[in-house]
Amino acid sequence: MIEFIPLFMFLVICLVLMMGYPVAFSLAGTALIFAFIGAASNLFDAALFGALPSRMFGVMTNVTLIAVPLFVFMGVMLEKSRLAEDLLNNMAALFGKRRGGLGYAVVIVGMLLAASTGIVGATVVTMGLMSLPTMLKHKYNPALATGTICATGTLGQIIPPSIALVLLGDILSTAYQQAQINQGIFSPKTISVGDLFVGALVPGMILVSLYLLYIFIYSWLKPDVAPAYQNDDDISAIQIITHLLPPLALIFLVLGSILAGAATPTEAAAVGALGATVIALVKRQLNFTRLQQVIRETLKITSMIFMILLGATLFSLVFRGYGGDELVQSLFADMPGGKMGALLVVMLVIFLLGFILDFIEITFVVVPIVGPILLAMGFDPIWLGIMIAVNLQTSFLTPPFGFALFYLRGVAPMEIATSTIYRGVAPFILIQLFLLLLMTLWPSIVTWLPEKIYN
Repeated sequence: MIEFIPLFMFLVICLVLMMGYPVAFSLAGTALIFAFIGAASNLFDAALFGALPSRMFGVMTNVTLIAVPLFVFMGVMLEKSRLAEDLLNNMAALFGKRRGGLGYAVVIVGMLLAASTGIVGATVVTMGLMSLPTMLKHKYNPALATGTICATGTLGQIIPPSIALVLLGDILSTAYQQAQINQGIFSPKTISVGDLFVGALVPGMILVSLYLLYIFIYSWLKPDVAPAYQNDDDISAIQIITHLLPPLALIFLVLGSILAGAATPTEAAAVGALGATVIALVKRQLNFTRLQQVIRETLKITSMIFMILLGATLFSLVFRGYGGDELVQSLFADMPGGKMGALLVVMLVIFLLGFILDFIEITFVVVPIVGPILLAMGFDPIWLGIMIAVNLQTSFLTPPFGFALFYLRGVAPMEIATSTIYRGVAPFILIQLFLLLLMTLWPSIVTWLPEKIYN
């Protein structure tokens, strides 16, 4: 029974989180309770806590993680200064009076907003408040409208540059080096957040294209589900381009500088934060009160992320102190189906955990445990990272516990039934499962572009 204590730890943390306690303090508190009980019964070496200060200092001085508050600031600035709402209105006008046009606009703007924020809840709520009333006003089918908003809100998991990929890339980089050292490779190869960004581009574009294709086919087969967008204002093409160009240029500048190797993700995030502020000023959408709101929201989200990371660091230390990594490795070694069987189990566990944990907790708690083991089996780290990201994205959409569904339910009108939202997301879940299948059968969908760019 003693060797299964790490699994009990994992079970307890899931139960505590389901009871609604704060994530960061739940992780740290559970770890401390198990550590104190273990130390008192001579099952845990309390001397391991000597490594905790250096681990926490490493988190706080991690250059890659400096990108997190900067990307958060960029996204919140685009949202609070109403640039995202302006972008949606003009994108809808750009597609003109054609069936499904407003749906196309929601997908594209949702993709851009998800890329800039990377926080599923923020994107779903923002898109729900901005676009759902407009879609319903223009007689869009409620299931199609809610499903489109939920699906595009989760694109922050896969569309770079996003916080989810920044955090996942940092954790996978450490896991990849650890896996190589465990194999006796003492000059390990490395991967970066930029590698993960590049690997996510093709799958992300495929996913967005499939979303658009679904809306096109559905609106073509049933014209009444997505009527033509009736724009009340006469907006010229030049006006549309003038409004669209600044935010689009900002996002492409941030991503392009990373892909071209001209800037690290952290440097590009700084450019994005400054650029979003300048655009808001030029468009006269920024005042002192709004700036205060942006700063407070950025501080709130950043503090949450880093507190969870510190709690996860303590949890990981105690988990490994009980031999949890050896236990997981032995379980995977005895699993039928070899490495593909192990991958399937990990993906299933992450999918189910996505019902009760956000991507931040899963990235900080689960990936450091299973990552080194799967990478030691020979899986490509970039491919594995994108598979995990799309898997989590699918989990956040899946009824009845998907986070995106809860977020949209909170801002949707009461006359829209929860079952309508569930019905609306079903086709998008199938699309994402299809993408996971494609990436499993043809890993080059993920690995081809990084190989071409970084040789």
